[in-house]
Amino acid sequence: MSESSNLASVSIALSSLIGTWIGSTSKVFMTQVIYGDTSQSTASVKYISLLVCFLVAFTCFIHSAKYFVQAAYLMSTLDSDVPVSYVQTAVLRGSNFWASGLRALYFATTLLMWIFGPIPMFVCSVFMVLVLRFLDTNSTPLHRFQFYTANKEGEGRASNGKAYSNHVRVQPPATVS
Repeated sequence: MSESSNLASVSIALSSLIGTWIGSTSKVFMTQVIYGDTSQSTASVKYISLLVCFLVAFTCFIHSAKYFVQAAYLMSTLDSDVPVSYVQTAVLRGSNFWASGLRALYFATTLLMWIFGPIPMFVCSVFMVLVLRFLDTNSTPLHRFQFYTANKEGEGRASNGKAYSNHVRVQPPATVS
């Protein structure tokens, strides 16, 4: 939740910075650093698309924080019978909005390089594909969680039918003679 609110703050701050940059009369990097088309209409399209991308990231992070707070509230409600599916839905929606917000920031990085020309944008796009390929793969298999049901004596059966016990059996110490 804290990262969602932090990244939402960063996104809205960068949006206001881009908005100020669009509205300024002196174009700082207009001809010195930019390779490619430097017309005013092309620059406006670049700035507005970057602004929209940061606003989408802001919206996604705000919704992510909202759903994570809702999940925490549902989990911490005392003496209630909130279905687990409600909590799962809130956590999954928060995670989906979090991932969408991060993707919007990754895309905004590529759009930021587009301001400086097509070659930096292409290099950044290739770099982002490599980074996302590395981040989106999972070579570690996930743990297979099983629900257990226990009886009063502490013994129960797993969902696969195997018996287990909640009690730890301690061997008495051997006597030394």
